[in-house]
Amino acid sequence: MKTSSKLFATAFLAAALSGAALAQSAVDPAIKAAIDARHSNMHLFAFNLGLLGGMAQGKIDYDAEAATKAAANLVALSHLDTSRYWPEGSDTAIEGSHALPAIWTDKADFDAKWAALGTATEAMAAAAGTGVDGLKAALGGVGGACADCHKTYRARLN
Repeated sequence: MKTSSKLFATAFLAAALSGAALAQSAVDPAIKAAIDARHSNMHLFAFNLGLLGGMAQGKIDYDAEAATKAAANLVALSHLDTSRYWPEGSDTAIEGSHALPAIWTDKADFDAKWAALGTATEAMAAAAGTGVDGLKAALGGVGGACADCHKTYRARLN
């Protein structure tokens, strides 16, 4: 009896995992591509913010040219047409997506928060090459814009 219970449990687990794999493979390729694209964009934000934040914290020597380039990258990233990044149905129901459904129920606010990020990155670009104090001041605006959107529209990461 013990062996048959183990076999049943193993078979059930295998079936469940297969079902999950099939469900995941059934994701519309366009939705998967959109999620991948927005993740890539966010990784590029983090890459550039990492340099600027390191300079602001004194962990990386301040370099006006490098700060200016990283800030220009943030401006470019925040002004991309991201409309195809957010197709309806690409929320947390899809494994790997941290987008909350609220994005689509309050799209105007989401778009306003994205626009605020663009404004903050422009201020960063104006200040980044002027010295570490200007960088620190502008970094707060960018961080605040990121946090404002993530607080409302991104599922918490563990």
